[in-house]
Amino acid sequence: MRQVRFTRHVRLGIKSLMLHKLRSLLTMLGVVFGVGSVVAMLSVGEGASQKAMRDIGRLGSNNIILGAIKPPEEQRSSSTRPRAVEYGLLYEDLRRMRESLPAIRRAVPAKIVRQAARIGSHAREVRVVGTTPDWFELVPRQLIAGRVLTENDMLQRAAVCVLAERAARDLLATRNTLGQPVTIGGHSYTVVGILRNQEETGEGSGGAQTPDQAIDAYVPLPVARERIGDTVIQRSTGSFTAEKVELHQIIVQVGDTPGLAAMDNVQPTHLAIKAMLERFHKKRDYEISVPLALLLHAKEQRRMFNIVLGSIAGISLLVGGIGIMNIMLASVTERTREIGVRRAIGAKRRQIIGQFLIETVVLSIIGGFIGVGLGVTIPEVIERFANMPTVVPLWSVLLSLGISAGVGIVFGLYPAYRAAMLDPIVALRHE
Repeated sequence: MRQVRFTRHVRLGIKSLMLHKLRSLLTMLGVVFGVGSVVAMLSVGEGASQKAMRDIGRLGSNNIILGAIKPPEEQRSSSTRPRAVEYGLLYEDLRRMRESLPAIRRAVPAKIVRQAARIGSHAREVRVVGTTPDWFELVPRQLIAGRVLTENDMLQRAAVCVLAERAARDLLATRNTLGQPVTIGGHSYTVVGILRNQEETGEGSGGAQTPDQAIDAYVPLPVARERIGDTVIQRSTGSFTAEKVELHQIIVQVGDTPGLAAMDNVQPTHLAIKAMLERFHKKRDYEISVPLALLLHAKEQRRMFNIVLGSIAGISLLVGGIGIMNIMLASVTERTREIGVRRAIGAKRRQIIGQFLIETVVLSIIGGFIGVGLGVTIPEVIERFANMPTVVPLWSVLLSLGISAGVGIVFGLYPAYRAAMLDPIVALRHE
């Protein structure tokens, strides 16, 4: 019986709304744009946040990245001194970390220098990265052809290199890729592998793709030490500068220890490495990046971002709710005589409240569904034309529909209560 009454009230409410189609449509617009803005803004925010966390996650949540930086005082004075400026990470730093910190699973060094490369008539500048085979496990990139560096290359000091895709394309042109000799910095190397570029990831240093990494040439570290050395001289007209850097980068991978997982060891290991470097480096010629800390910060920023965007979009829903209340109050005034007739023939106050409340809920829910459709369409348009990643989370759709129904109930209660409280006799006399 109650279900029959509810169905009748719904049909009556829809019929009443259809009598004033334009007014009902204009009333719904506030909810439509409110729900649409909630879904669209949360989708854009979710897409940006997930991309940021993916990029940070590629660095390795249990990695610690150390980089060499030139101190500001050296940058100011290096051009006036004939001697080489010494800064950066040391092989001794690498040895101390490996021997004194049990949580370190492996530490991968890298010497990074820009040099000219040539194959026949094709030439370009590449970034020579002298490193070990472990680098390719901590900095994963797809292998297009050939192989990466191996332990045999290290032991035999093999003059081989692995090129990034763009560098290979520029240097090798239409020639066969693997086995080609390439001259880098005046020394000959044999190309043994090609790595795919990953520029769309927007990654940073360490386990990351930067514009420089698209032109990388990876060589065994012993070969880089022998052929490049630790001191790099850059000549210009009438002057030269010299820099001595043993290692430009060390990527530390933290592992499990008895009773602690790798993730729990990251922060203590980071603090231990920081204290060690502060003790043995007289000047601040290094930087430390902890992807796990960046990841946690990104998650917090994501939460705050969603709250802010949701709050801004929620204002639109509030405005839409006020519009619904305004229209329903006007509807109560217009239908005062109808309310009086219903009360006179025995309708109870709760039935009058139910009738008007159902009208507002139907109005807001229909507007909510239209708004969800609009909110799902906008991110697709943004992703297609602005090339921005967007993600429509299911919870944002359900939240928006729930809020739209809530708006209908909250802002429909007062008009419904006002209609129910009308005196039947006064209502029947209303013109």
